[in-house]
Amino acid sequence: MTLHPIRLSSVLVAASLAIAGCEVTAPQQSLPELTFSHMTPINLAVGSVVVDNRYHQPTTGTYVESRFPTPPAQALERWATDRLKPVGTAADGTLKLVITDASVRETPLEKDSSFKGVFTKQQSHRYDMALRATIEITGRDGRKKGDSSAKATRTLTVREDLSLNEVEKRWLDATEDLVKDFDREMVRNLRQFLANWVR
Repeated sequence: MTLHPIRLSSVLVAASLAIAGCEVTAPQQSLPELTFSHMTPINLAVGSVVVDNRYHQPTTGTYVESRFPTPPAQALERWATDRLKPVGTAADGTLKLVITDASVRETPLEKDSSFKGVFTKQQSHRYDMALRATIEITGRDGRKKGDSSAKATRTLTVREDLSLNEVEKRWLDATEDLVKDFDREMVRNLRQFLANWVR
C-alpha cells in the first residue's frame, strides 16, 4: 500500500504532536516567602523606620544575586520591616537602614578529571555572599544622632548533579542564614552603640 504524499505528511505531523505531548518538564517549585516575623521585634524610640538600599549589582564580574529567589538586599529589607519596630513619635526622629553591600559572587570550581573524579559527584560552583549595612538615627532636623554598622558573609557550594529547583532552595536557605548572621551582629552593636534608642 502506497501512502499519498498529503496523507503521509498528515501522519508525520500527528506523530510529531504525539511525541511533543509526551515531553515532561520539571515542575516549577513554589519556594516559601522569606520572612523574619517569627523573631521578636526590637522596640526603638524613633518615629519611623526607612530603608535606603544603595547597593547595585555590578555589571561586570560574576555577580548573580539577581538570580536568587530572594536576593540578599530584598531579604534585609524584609528583616528591617519585621524586626525593627518604631515605638516613638515623629519628634524622636527616624531610623534609616542603609544597605551598602548585598552581593553574591559565583565562581566555577575546577573539577577532578581523574578516573576517580569521573565517578564522583563534585562541587561545581561556589557562591560568596556578603551583607553590609548601617543603622543611622537622625533627629527631626536631619542631623545624625548615632549609628551602628554590621556585616555578614557566607560561602555556599553546590554539587554538579543538583537540579535548578534544588539549587534555588539552597540559595534561599543560605540567604536566610546570612541575614540571621547579620541580625546577631547588628543586635549586639545596637545595644552597645545605640542603647539610648533601644526599648
